[in-house]
Amino acid sequence: MWNRILVLIWKELLAVLRDPKSRASIFVPPLLQLFIFTFAATLDVKNVPIGILNQDFGEQSIEMIQRFHGSPMFQKIIFLKGVEEIASFIDNQKGLLVVFFPETFSRQLNAGRQGDIQIILDGRRSNSAQVAFGYIGEIVTQFNAELAAKTGFSQQNAKIFPRNWFNPNLLYYWYNIPSLVATLSMLTCLIVTTQSVARERELGTFDQLLVSPLVPTEILIGKIVPGIIIGMIEGLLMMGVGVFILGVPFTGELSIFLPALFIFVTAISGVGLFISSLSATQQQAMLGTFVFMMPSILLSGFATPIENMPTWLQPVTYVIPLRYMLVISKGLFLKAMPALIVFENMWPMVIIGLCTTLGAGWFFRRRLS
Repeated sequence: MWNRILVLIWKELLAVLRDPKSRASIFVPPLLQLFIFTFAATLDVKNVPIGILNQDFGEQSIEMIQRFHGSPMFQKIIFLKGVEEIASFIDNQKGLLVVFFPETFSRQLNAGRQGDIQIILDGRRSNSAQVAFGYIGEIVTQFNAELAAKTGFSQQNAKIFPRNWFNPNLLYYWYNIPSLVATLSMLTCLIVTTQSVARERELGTFDQLLVSPLVPTEILIGKIVPGIIIGMIEGLLMMGVGVFILGVPFTGELSIFLPALFIFVTAISGVGLFISSLSATQQQAMLGTFVFMMPSILLSGFATPIENMPTWLQPVTYVIPLRYMLVISKGLFLKAMPALIVFENMWPMVIIGLCTTLGAGWFFRRRLS
């Protein structure tokens, strides 16, 4: 029995790896996606164009504007001539925000009173606008502290000293790469598994497989295992690129990460075989892959926190394996997550994996009969 299964597994791996297009589709796109998502798809706000309307032209407003010039976040500063230009500046998306200095700004500060600055934000890009507003707040806070030290005006005694755990420099790709290790492993595993049965049907070799000495259970194992193997290789490859090339720390134990990754790709392989059993062509299988991928990514907590989702939608996330693997991957990469907490996120994947694999096996044998 096991000899027949090993032969089928080897045949499946050769079918994938001998084809140059298949090899390229398995390894090249995930690597490109890793670098693209790492450096391009980031929530960091940089090189933001902003507008400044300065009706003051005093020493303090000019000093503040120079600080905006010196910030790496605001590379392009556009000076507006009047209030009437603000609406068109924001409406036409020439900039993310407008900083307005009233004509009394410097006089108020020199007299020891509060100087007002108005910030007009583009609410259509709410996240970027809020991040940029936070940068401006830091610049203003630093300006106030230095002005108080120079003029001797009393300031409040309380001061906030932020400290960021696990990612002290707030590098977004430190968050992104552990998430991409799990996400791209899922994508590769799905592509390999969903194509397996569909490829046999399209090439006309599926009937030959049915008349072979292999029983349906052996065919099932032989179709699932190659996806698991390639998914594991892909995950370790992404992990190696992230750690050794991009410099993301891996603070956890590899001996804990490997079983979690194995359980994860096993659960995904069951889904892939189910999709492949439904598909008559490889094109249908690929379409089924993306139909499954998009909800999984959106509901896993990768793009938006699960806590921010509607209450009625949050229970749906419990049946998505990627939800648990993201917690494990980020935890082991950045904060040396203890084995007990990893296990708390592994056992739901075990249940999901058993359900998807047994369900795919039942449906697969039913299609064979």
